[in-house]
Amino acid sequence: MEPQRPSADPGPYPHSSPCAMDWQPDEQGLQQVLQLLKDSQSPNTATQRIVQDKLKQLNQFPDFNNYLIFVLTRLKSEDEPTRSLSGLILKNNVKAHYQSFPPPVADFIKQECLNNIGDASSLIRATIGERGSGGWPLRTLKSLPNSQKGAFGALQKICEDSSELLDSDALNRPLNIMIPKFLQFFKHCSPKIRSHAIACVNQFIMDRAQALMDNIDTFIEHLFALAVDDDPEVRKNVCRALVMLLEVRIDRLIPHMHSIIQYMLQRTQDHDENVALEACEFWLTLAEQPICKEVLASHLVQLIPILVNGMKYSEIDIILLKGDVEEDEAVPDSEQDIKPRFHKSRTVTLPHEAERPDGSEDAEDDDDDDALSDWNLRKCSAAALDVLANVFREELLPHLLPLLKGLLFHPEWVVKESGILVLGAIAEGCMQGMVPYLPELIPHLIQCLSDKKALVRSIACWTLSRYAHWVVSQPPDMHLKPLMTELLKRILDGNKRVQEAACSAFATLEEEACTELVPYLSYILDTLVFAFGKYQHKNLLILYDAIGTLADSVGHHLNQPEYIQKLMPPLIQKWNELKDEDKDLFPLLECLSSVATALQSGFLPYCEPVYQRCVTLVQKTLAQAMMYTQHPEQYEAPDKDFMIVALDLLSGLAEGLGGHVEQLVARSNIMTLLFQCMQDSMPEVRQSSFALLGDLTKACFIHVKPCIAEFMPILGTNLNPEFISVCNNATWAIGEICMQMGAEMQPYVQMVLNNLVEIINRPNTPKTLLENTAITIGRLGYVCPQEVAPMLQQFIRPWCVCTSLRNIRDNEEKDSAFRGICMMIGVNPGGVVQDFIFFCDAVASWVSPKDDLRDMFYKILHGFKDQVGEDNWQQFSEQFPPLLKERLAAFYGV
Repeated sequence: MEPQRPSADPGPYPHSSPCAMDWQPDEQGLQQVLQLLKDSQSPNTATQRIVQDKLKQLNQFPDFNNYLIFVLTRLKSEDEPTRSLSGLILKNNVKAHYQSFPPPVADFIKQECLNNIGDASSLIRATIGERGSGGWPLRTLKSLPNSQKGAFGALQKICEDSSELLDSDALNRPLNIMIPKFLQFFKHCSPKIRSHAIACVNQFIMDRAQALMDNIDTFIEHLFALAVDDDPEVRKNVCRALVMLLEVRIDRLIPHMHSIIQYMLQRTQDHDENVALEACEFWLTLAEQPICKEVLASHLVQLIPILVNGMKYSEIDIILLKGDVEEDEAVPDSEQDIKPRFHKSRTVTLPHEAERPDGSEDAEDDDDDDALSDWNLRKCSAAALDVLANVFREELLPHLLPLLKGLLFHPEWVVKESGILVLGAIAEGCMQGMVPYLPELIPHLIQCLSDKKALVRSIACWTLSRYAHWVVSQPPDMHLKPLMTELLKRILDGNKRVQEAACSAFATLEEEACTELVPYLSYILDTLVFAFGKYQHKNLLILYDAIGTLADSVGHHLNQPEYIQKLMPPLIQKWNELKDEDKDLFPLLECLSSVATALQSGFLPYCEPVYQRCVTLVQKTLAQAMMYTQHPEQYEAPDKDFMIVALDLLSGLAEGLGGHVEQLVARSNIMTLLFQCMQDSMPEVRQSSFALLGDLTKACFIHVKPCIAEFMPILGTNLNPEFISVCNNATWAIGEICMQMGAEMQPYVQMVLNNLVEIINRPNTPKTLLENTAITIGRLGYVCPQEVAPMLQQFIRPWCVCTSLRNIRDNEEKDSAFRGICMMIGVNPGGVVQDFIFFCDAVASWVSPKDDLRDMFYKILHGFKDQVGEDNWQQFSEQFPPLLKERLAAFYGV
């Protein structure tokens, strides 16, 4: 309805009644205010102007503010944005005209704010909190009667929702008054209020709020006074405070560290699990502090048994995990059990000497309770033991080994299970000290894989995976073969949790064993393919990962007709069953990407439909993104992961099929799509685009060449180390393009050279990016020496030092890069003079260069020696480390 224009007579806005609490809105007036709030959400500018005029008029009537607070706090039937907007208009009025509000209006607003600070909606709480933060809560604090525990709860909500606001100049830093007030309430007779008071202060620790830092000693003193409080909620908040202080003000805790550790040892055994969990976090945080070893060494004898004890499943855990259900493979998964997966985009790296995956990323999943993803005492204790093992290494074992013996062979399964978890948790940190015991322990763990309790079988899978590196280092018949045989049986277990744990453990074993698995491929594939027909939804996704990892680990050994016959039909069947919008495509596409790369020409019979679908996925996602950009109110933003995974599979096809991919590219619009993807706002899309560009450049340059003039400026602008992986892949792609373009690269050198030189000279550049940058600079110099050589002096030292180049295996990329450097030295010998010792070192990193490259090295070394003369060369070579001197003399006679 058209709101009436108020005349001199306030019309529907009644005069404030003598008592603010009795105020009630006039129905007609309320409807007008609501209409106004609705209109003000309209995007139409004309409507907005009318709304602004009306607001000006209505603000002449102080009662209008009563209506606004009424909508905000009492009109729960209205939608949240309307209520919040009402509060925002009120906030502006309070800021501008609060002094002129009649006292009853001001009182009504304050009262309503305080009564509703605990509103169920976080948006409304935040809106009220902003109003309230100006000082009203402080007055509540000053006179907080016992009955008003609710108001303290509301204050806690304000502290949670508006911690920055309370410490801002805009409001004259209310915290300066609040913190000392809160500290007074630490001594309150009500445990509820004591607990709220600590929780309020805790909100300000991590941000190091000045008001708290000024009162830090009083705060710590008060915390100590509450250490043995009867109330578990108070004890929990005290523990939480100490854990945070350990991170931000350890200097203040160090003088009391012995007593704090003693206290935390008690609290980690608190009969209330929430308190114990909060206290257990203390050990996790302490392990990250440099002083950990020094302050904790003498307490390990007490701490280790407490942590080990905390690693047992509680009765509640077992109920939640259905620990008594042994066979559940036929029970369909519930969808909320399946965590969203995030695809890790492809990053191009160079092959290194004896490269092993480091097991660091699996340190976090410290046991395999996926369904119980809630953080609990068991998980926290295991994580704490893991990090402490990394701090104390072998020094932990004297405290652990006596306990372990009793646990691992215990008749009660819950105790035995916790012992196996302990063994897994210390694997990374204590590996060296554990080696003497492993020949006896590994067979025992392999035996546990067939325990009658599913939870014992599943933890045994995980723990064995943590020792996979050692298993693989022994003769294969000793442990690898029995472990693999038993794990494959567990992959076909009747229990879903065991299937999952076995599949994950097997993937880790694959990464460690690599080609050691080749003799057993037939048997492995039989098992994995059989699992396809057996698995429910969630484990199917993990199975894809195990197959993809197998392909990555054995590479071209998979390209045998017998293996292809086993593996491809079930994969293609799943591929055909899944719709384009199904997120299960992600893990399947990732898996196929690895399989295509490994099978090489063996993938040819399957490549056409797979290639076409990837192109379609990219095209659909780009179209959806464009519609969303143009009409965000009508269309949803697309999930770009579909496009990223499709680009990565196309990379896998290009890498695996090589020249065979040419016909597929010829019959599609992939180059046009790639041009769009390379300019996408999302870094991961650009990262995968550049990987594909590099792979297509190697496989079928004929289709890339016509696009070079458009692509090179985009590659140049992406040489930005702020996005490491994007920059890395763009750098690599430029290097591949150089090798195909040859001298025709000349017009593009200046677009990229300065950025590359800047990257190689940057401190703290990650190794992978340094390596790719060095290779690409060398390749640019190889194809356009005249253009690049003048800058030689600006990059030759970091280029040579680039630790990368001494660990990168002798290969094509390294070969072309060094030829480039030699050619540039030919054009600009002065550019290398100052750093010649570094060049000598880089040359010596070659194990067996090709004959003509060795000649290039020989000429440069002898040319330099002849140039400076025998005496100067003697003096110069005196600086060489002995090994370098020997190698240069042996290989090049200098």
